[in-house]
Amino acid sequence: MAGFRCALMCVAALLTVSMSGSRADAEDYPARPVRIIVPFGPGGPADVVARQIGSILQESLGQPFVVENRTGAGGVIGTLEVAKAPADGYTLLMMSNTQTANESLVPQRKYELMRDLVPVASLNTSDLVIVVHPAVPATTLQEFIALAKAEPGKLNYASSGQGTPYHMAGELFKAMAGINVVHVPYRNSGEARSGVIGGQVQMMIDAVPAMAPNVAENQVRALATTGKTRSAVLPNIPTVIEAGVSGYEATIWLGLMAPAGTPKPIIDKLNMAVIAAIKRPEVAKLWAEQGAVPMTMTPEAFDTFLRADIVKWADVVKRLDKTE
Repeated sequence: MAGFRCALMCVAALLTVSMSGSRADAEDYPARPVRIIVPFGPGGPADVVARQIGSILQESLGQPFVVENRTGAGGVIGTLEVAKAPADGYTLLMMSNTQTANESLVPQRKYELMRDLVPVASLNTSDLVIVVHPAVPATTLQEFIALAKAEPGKLNYASSGQGTPYHMAGELFKAMAGINVVHVPYRNSGEARSGVIGGQVQMMIDAVPAMAPNVAENQVRALATTGKTRSAVLPNIPTVIEAGVSGYEATIWLGLMAPAGTPKPIIDKLNMAVIAAIKRPEVAKLWAEQGAVPMTMTPEAFDTFLRADIVKWADVVKRLDKTE
């Protein structure tokens, strides 16, 4: 019995030392530059927000937060790099619903999102906008749907790759509108945007913050936005639901994750720093002007959100498979 009590005391002592070490690590964190891996191309919402938040975290935590773009395979390459990184808080992933959709779309991944990474903080959410090149003979969404039905398989739409919110929004729109337009995946959202602006593809569903300037400059024609209500940035553009596709809704959201095993005190410190950044008046004002709505959650709440989103997109993928 005495030996058992001794063993328990040893285990308790080890746990106390471990927890004390984690707290000390968090107090000293960060002691060197932190990388934010963006698995998407420069200029898109994830890249822009990563640089905005990284700049504020650098100011508040006293070390550089360096954004690195690691594109390819619809976000899989950059996500895998973070999943394999040391679990010390010095490599973070800027992620979106691309990662939750990839859980069912890309079964050959060498990682599992909720096994190999841990939620840090949610950031924001944005509506999308359906745009066409000005040469497309459709000024409303219904006219575009009619054109696509009259010429099945002849119109193309761009995305930043398989599994990205733009791809999933496009496939869901095809299914719900009953049309056949061909998916043209690009390496990143910037190239996809250039594709529709240049007329190489006829249509794209893109994030409002990214595409709104091109709409304002008449480089593309906006047909509809994808939220439940009209976008404050594009108030004259109807929603897809208003335009006649009942029940359609699609958004893009962003968040941060870290390698699984990252000490909880470091995760909590990052979460609090991110929430403080999001609550800054200048950030709220900037995001409102861009059409982005802040999302603030604890790591635990973000974990629940991610798991629900994985289930949501798995159901969408099953529905799309049945329509092909």
